[in-house]
Amino acid sequence: MTHSNKVGLVPITPDDLPRVGEFLSAHLDSTLTPDRWARSLRPTWTTSHPDHGFLLESDGQVVGVYAGIYSETGDPDRRRAVCNLAAWCVLEEFRQHSLRLVRAMLAQRDRELTDLSPSGTVVPLNERLGFRRLDTSGALVVNLALPTRPGVRLLSERADIEAVLTGGDLAAYRDHADSAAARHVVAVADGRPCWVVFRRVRRKRLGLFASVLHVSDRDVFRAVAPAVYRHILLAHRLPFTLVQTRVCGTRPWHSVRLSAQRPMMYLSRAGEPSEPVTYLYSELTQVPW
Repeated sequence: MTHSNKVGLVPITPDDLPRVGEFLSAHLDSTLTPDRWARSLRPTWTTSHPDHGFLLESDGQVVGVYAGIYSETGDPDRRRAVCNLAAWCVLEEFRQHSLRLVRAMLAQRDRELTDLSPSGTVVPLNERLGFRRLDTSGALVVNLALPTRPGVRLLSERADIEAVLTGGDLAAYRDHADSAAARHVVAVADGRPCWVVFRRVRRKRLGLFASVLHVSDRDVFRAVAPAVYRHILLAHRLPFTLVQTRVCGTRPWHSVRLSAQRPMMYLSRAGEPSEPVTYLYSELTQVPW
């Protein structure tokens, strides 16, 4: 196949998502259908950003994509604007244009950038560009069917969860209730709810693992964690859970310490992010790979 020498770079508009989905399904991850890719890149929350990253185009065909998932969170007078780098793929014959996509993403000076699933080859490039690694140390937990502590209730239905969450937790839950990859459970102990978000992940090609993305109250989680791990085992048939100390706090006794897990990175113009980096408003909740 021959191509013209002209390769254009343009923002990914909502109208572009179907063809971007086809491209990513064909060339990045075929386990997701084109429609699933397209819907995953349209976040389940409201954002003021009109686009979804950038694409390369030649002869009217998509030849490269750097998809971004955008969010603005926090108080109205102190909004935190983030672009999560969600999927980067360029056809082999156009690889010389890859850095054009990177430069376009970096040029978004009004946003912090996160890259929460960089491939092994991308990590050193990110480091040269100024990205820093998040602390991903934690543990591999063996999910056990231990008896639930008296007084602990587990809620997984939407109506029940919305009845106990309030304020920012309730708003964030509603932002993610329909996310394709996120799974939700609220554990209530002594009248205090702890909202836990996790997703299914693969390690060594085995889909046996949950990964905890968010814990709304680490003090409560310390008390209810055994019930949560039991729920993940019995309701979702996942025998293991990956946890990070920065998300969940101290590791349980039925776990193996991990000094580091897969790299996760961020770039903030201020050097440090304005708030702790969250995994909620990212591909980790949106894209079910």
